[in-house]
Amino acid sequence: METLEDVDEIVHEPSEEFVESTNVYQFMQEYGIDDYDELIERTTTEVPGEEASGVEWFWDELVDYLDIEFDEDYDAVRDDSDGPQFSEWYPGGKLNAAHNVVDRHAAPDSETRNKVACIWEGEGGEVRETTYHELARQSNQVANYLESVGVGTGDTVGLYMPMVPEVQAILYGCFKVGAIAVPIFSGFGVDATATRIADAECSVLFTGDGFYRRGSEVRLKGTADDAIAEAGHVEHTVVYERLGLVSSESESISWRSRDATWADAVATRADEYDTKSLDSSAESMLLYSSGTTGKPKGIVHTHAGALLQAAKEMYFGFDHKPSDRFFWVSDIGWMMGPWTLIGNHAFGGTIFMYEGAPDHPEPDRFWEMIDRHGLTVFGISPTAIRALRKHGDEWLEGHDLSTLRLLGSTGEPWDPESWRWFHEKVGGGDAPIINISGGTEIMGCFLMPMPIQSLKPCTLGGPGLGMDIDVVDSSGESIADTHERGFLVARDSCPSMTKSLWSGDERYLAEYWSSFEDPPLWDHGDWAQKDEDGFWFLHGRADDAINVAGRKVGPAEVEGALIDHDAVNQAAAVGVPDDTTGQAVVAYVILDDGYDESDDLREALRAQVGQELGKPFRPREVLFVEEFPKTQSGKIIRRAIEATYTGEDLGDMSSIENPEALDELADAE
Repeated sequence: METLEDVDEIVHEPSEEFVESTNVYQFMQEYGIDDYDELIERTTTEVPGEEASGVEWFWDELVDYLDIEFDEDYDAVRDDSDGPQFSEWYPGGKLNAAHNVVDRHAAPDSETRNKVACIWEGEGGEVRETTYHELARQSNQVANYLESVGVGTGDTVGLYMPMVPEVQAILYGCFKVGAIAVPIFSGFGVDATATRIADAECSVLFTGDGFYRRGSEVRLKGTADDAIAEAGHVEHTVVYERLGLVSSESESISWRSRDATWADAVATRADEYDTKSLDSSAESMLLYSSGTTGKPKGIVHTHAGALLQAAKEMYFGFDHKPSDRFFWVSDIGWMMGPWTLIGNHAFGGTIFMYEGAPDHPEPDRFWEMIDRHGLTVFGISPTAIRALRKHGDEWLEGHDLSTLRLLGSTGEPWDPESWRWFHEKVGGGDAPIINISGGTEIMGCFLMPMPIQSLKPCTLGGPGLGMDIDVVDSSGESIADTHERGFLVARDSCPSMTKSLWSGDERYLAEYWSSFEDPPLWDHGDWAQKDEDGFWFLHGRADDAINVAGRKVGPAEVEGALIDHDAVNQAAAVGVPDDTTGQAVVAYVILDDGYDESDDLREALRAQVGQELGKPFRPREVLFVEEFPKTQSGKIIRRAIEATYTGEDLGDMSSIENPEALDELADAE
């Protein structure tokens, strides 16, 4: 992990010409804001002469400034009479995110009607472009299909889809009818997919026959069928044919009475639909995030909140311009997928979508696509950059990357060397790296550099606009200006903050608001630090969530997948440092009687986790032990396991009931 000494040099200084061209600079000029520090203060604290706080002032001004259209105006910016934990934003207002991101841009008199909303490239090289007019028609067809099978306001619809252009229409079609979209990562295995379908109780699931990855077919339909069998609830499955398995009557694809092809179920529907007008607080999406224990958390987002946050970050942080072509490497099942779509399409922008692997057929695939399509903004995880950097600089040669205006990253902390490589080799030393951090829970960022800022390697700039963020010690006292490492917290709510969890308020309060209660602070679970020059940095997670290449999984999910194997009696999973993925999974296993340790069993257990949760979460190592360090109540002490593996200081181990287990951990093979 980097230290502040490693990243103390300012390496990016935007030119005066660039600064004055940015959207955030124009905003500052309009409101008489002189510099970055005043901008953050104005949008997060008290405003002189204003009755509302800076947070309320900003989120109120933003609606008109970004031309977000409400069908009925709101009565107040927010009602926080029940505290920041349960703030209601824009009460009394009515709108629909789909109107703002599709309908108005496809209107007959709109200049963007025939503008390209999405450029898609398949792994094999085929390219499709979708205009706003076409996207609106297709979204309407999805809406009409959903209503035909009884889906309405508040019902849940699963998206277990490959990255094809149709995911946009599915998402927006759900918005149009008031349904709650439930995106599920296409790389998840049966159990992880089933858990999310079961928790959300989806009655409809959109999926595909498969997709291409590194030149091979990856089948989705069979996994979807097995997940539905395990989860129940799904009455209708719509299968998009990417591989053509249904049309070719391939024996490798099963077919059930609930199944219908996209061509039959959706493409035959009427392409006109009257988008519903919904309350500001109406649910739009249910996104899942893994915690450190128990089942994944269902994060509830609203039409107003998700729309305003994504639009704000795209316009100011990523300096949206009408000519931009925006590419963020993500799956629709992760927050960054919907964030990319909603944020860009709010302004009639163009996004780029790619189906396949970053190194297929060669390690220059991204650089080749940036060159060929003239992409202007490119977002990627530090893990992916570390992997591409290892292939060597020669793969960048011959590709013109000069169209890139800004670079983006999120997912995990950077190392300074990879950050510099990304900035210098990919961005040419001119494009700023907008390194962002927030999460599924807020559909956006707590920390986010503005393009007007100077940058040090690995920095996250500072608080996002309208985000009252701080660094505190264990007692909740602010230590941001002491430059010490502490807990990243939010002192106030924002419109996109989850309105509780799908499973209820009790877990929501326990997960986010229980660490600091007087005053209540949102504990985000990250270690943060602000240096003497005002640059903010993150130092990893303060909880146990395992973050593999920016994708989080709870230890309990990995352990559950291991325990499903007949040979496993107990399992413990921890995240450990990894040069490529940031963190990797290491699993410790206690075998049942009658089973012996072997390399074959080790590989079988790795494969089991990969099958159930997805390949990224396969343990790097599987180690066999006789017992785990536990508390008197029987809880496995994962921090002791992790510290023993990494050789770090164990700290206070007074709660361990069986300290001899630590010696066995150290000797495990």
